[in-house]
Amino acid sequence: MAGMKIGIIEESGIENQQILQDFQEKQVETPFGKPSSPLIIGKIKGIDVVILSRHGRKHEFPPTQINNKANIYALKQEKCKFIISTTAVGSLKEGIKVGDFSIPDQFIDFTKKRDVTFFDKFEFGPIHTPMAKPFNDKLRKKLINACRKLNLPHHEKATVVTIEGPRFSTIAESNMFRLLGADIIDMSIAPECILANEAEIPYATIAISTYYDCWRKDEEPVTWNDILKIFNENIGKVKEVLIKVVESFSIEQEYLQIKNKIRTIPNWPKQGVMFRDLTTLFKDKEGMKKIIEILHIRYKDKNIDIVAGVEARGFIIGGSLAEKLSCGFVPIRKKGLLPAETISAEYSLEYGTGIAEIHKDAIQPGQNVLIVDDLIATSGTMCAACDLVSKLKGEIVECASIVELDELGGRNKLEDKGHKLFSIVNFREDES
Repeated sequence: MAGMKIGIIEESGIENQQILQDFQEKQVETPFGKPSSPLIIGKIKGIDVVILSRHGRKHEFPPTQINNKANIYALKQEKCKFIISTTAVGSLKEGIKVGDFSIPDQFIDFTKKRDVTFFDKFEFGPIHTPMAKPFNDKLRKKLINACRKLNLPHHEKATVVTIEGPRFSTIAESNMFRLLGADIIDMSIAPECILANEAEIPYATIAISTYYDCWRKDEEPVTWNDILKIFNENIGKVKEVLIKVVESFSIEQEYLQIKNKIRTIPNWPKQGVMFRDLTTLFKDKEGMKKIIEILHIRYKDKNIDIVAGVEARGFIIGGSLAEKLSCGFVPIRKKGLLPAETISAEYSLEYGTGIAEIHKDAIQPGQNVLIVDDLIATSGTMCAACDLVSKLKGEIVECASIVELDELGGRNKLEDKGHKLFSIVNFREDES
């Protein structure tokens, strides 16, 4: 994630929303001419962001006259790793209401006059860019998750048809686009998306439905002022979505920093095992601080009564987190290590079984319990911990760990038992 920079191509008005911190304006030139607007460069949640106005600051460029090649190239020059765009669209489906958001996964390009390739000549051989899945799945998921978290009405798949413009559709055209399988209609996205793919920059868009296209018999013909009104009413929500998406990249960057503090020891305790040694993370004061901060932010509003730590390294994070959450801490230990009356649960080991125990009076019925451990592999001990808390009639809010070895299936086992798992970093078995 080093050098992470995200480009935002906005429809109209985002640059006026004070979305960036420490921003500056930058005039740029490209081999394809000037982009539609100067670039605004700043930060969101510590991530570098570049904003470009698709139609110009004063919306002076009609769709056909937008220099898409210069716009995409300018963001490529700025070393943007991803491009997120916003667009106002018309709805071609009754279920996509005015004010709804859509996250397109497909487009139909119905433009006629756009320059939609960087490869005007095959100087070094033919180049035919794959376009089966034009919108990047990772970005789409982030946009969808942002809409979910903000409780915004949204559609997680949509086919957008891009027409030439600047005129709107005829009724016959609108009905044809519906027959072709399009869900929404705009004048910008397809050429932009094509060029981003050619430039090898992952691209996705969030579309705001600002009107029903003219297929709807009871609708008055739309005007630009109608569209602008709805768009402006929703611009604040668009800003919130974009901030959430960029924030998710910031969190990923934090998680990567944590991951880099964990030492991997090959072939320990036996040949073929990649052992994840968290002692290097625990001794790092910034690493420990960040772990507790991440967990505290996640659980501070969950009304946790008890943090239950699984022996032994679950004690390390569990005690600190309980103090931060102002709640009690309970140890879950191996058989024979707790002095008072206990209950027990058996769990599977590679060669045989183990037994986990908890004091019989550790948890009261109805208490909200967070179970923590340092690492989840097959989840045998975590499943046993869940069984113990359930026997005492505690309410398991979630299971949490620093590391998840997701290829070993521990998450699935927990979910099959009805429990949720949160982990900060994932390792593949073969990852060094």
